[in-house]
Amino acid sequence: MSLIFPKWFNILPTALAVGSVGGLGAAIFGTWYWATPDFFEVGYMPTQPGSGFNHQIHTGKLGLDCRYCHTKVEKSPEANVPNVATCYGCHKTGRVDSMNTTATDEKVQFIRDAYENDESIPWRRIHKLPGYVRNFPHHIHVNAGVSCFSCHGQIKGMPEVYQVNGMGMGWCLDCHRTVSERPEQVLVPLDRVTQLEWVEEHFKNVTRGDRAAAEAWRQERDINAPENCGACHY
Repeated sequence: MSLIFPKWFNILPTALAVGSVGGLGAAIFGTWYWATPDFFEVGYMPTQPGSGFNHQIHTGKLGLDCRYCHTKVEKSPEANVPNVATCYGCHKTGRVDSMNTTATDEKVQFIRDAYENDESIPWRRIHKLPGYVRNFPHHIHVNAGVSCFSCHGQIKGMPEVYQVNGMGMGWCLDCHRTVSERPEQVLVPLDRVTQLEWVEEHFKNVTRGDRAAAEAWRQERDINAPENCGACHY
C-alpha cells in the first residue's frame, strides 16, 4: 500500500515548532532592541527655527555658562528655554559684530524679528519624557552635584544639540544605583556642575580619592536616589 505522505513529512511538526520558537524569540529580541528609547531617541536632532542655536559657539567658543540661558535650572524642575529678550540682548543690531563672532546679521535676523513683533521663538524640544513620567526635577539633580554632562553629553561641542542618551527607565535606575554604589562616577563639586569639559575629563580619570570625596558629598548633601516606582510615576 502506497503512503499518502512521504516520510519526510514526519519532521514537519518538529520544524514548525522550532520555527515558531525562533520566530517568537526574534520578535522579542526585535522589540527589546528597536522599540526602546536607546534606539529611536538617541541622535534625535530636530530642525530649529532660523539658523538654530549653536552651542559650540555660545558655550564653547564664547564660554557662556549654561545658566546664562537656562536661568531657572537651579530652582525649577524645568530647565527653561530663554525668552527672546535674552537672545536679543546679544543679537540686537550692531551687537554681534562688536563681539567678533562668526555670526552674521542674516543668521540672527529671526531673533530681531521675533523681538520686534513681541513673539516667542518656537524652539523645538529635544529631550521629552513620556506623559506618564513626572517632570525631571533639574533643580534637585543640579543641587545634588549631577552635571549637565551626565545627561546631555558634551554640549559645548555640538553645533546643533541632539539627544545623547535614551533616558529610558533602565538608564535612570542605573544612574540612581551608581550614585549609591559608585558616587564618584556621577557626583561632582557643585561649582563644577556646568563646567562640562572639566567634568568629562574628571570622569575619565577617577581616583580612589575622588571616590572618598564623592561619598562625603553624598552624605553631606543627603542624597538617597530612589528606585521605587512612585518616585517617577504617578
